[in-house]
Amino acid sequence: MTITGIISALLVGIVIGALGRLVVPGKQHIPIWLTIVVGIVAAFIGTAIARALGIPTVTGGIDWLELIVQVVVAAIGVALVAGMYGRRRSRFGLRG
Repeated sequence: MTITGIISALLVGIVIGALGRLVVPGKQHIPIWLTIVVGIVAAFIGTAIARALGIPTVTGGIDWLELIVQVVVAAIGVALVAGMYGRRRSRFGLRG
């Protein structure tokens, strides 16, 4: 993977994380940096799932089906991380 590919993956991951957070209902009490990390991981996992399902991931334009898979993976990731992060904070009495 080239440096351009890595930078592109990071930028797409930021967008995917933000979209995943918007899809999850309610308020998520996680920092933005954690949302970005979830989005980056979801972008890679979503692409792998899309390829496994036979969805074309290399086209001349925007791969809408791949994007939908990535956002769904990000939404699941945000929900899981928000649940774990909130539980961790409340256990130590840091929640107000």
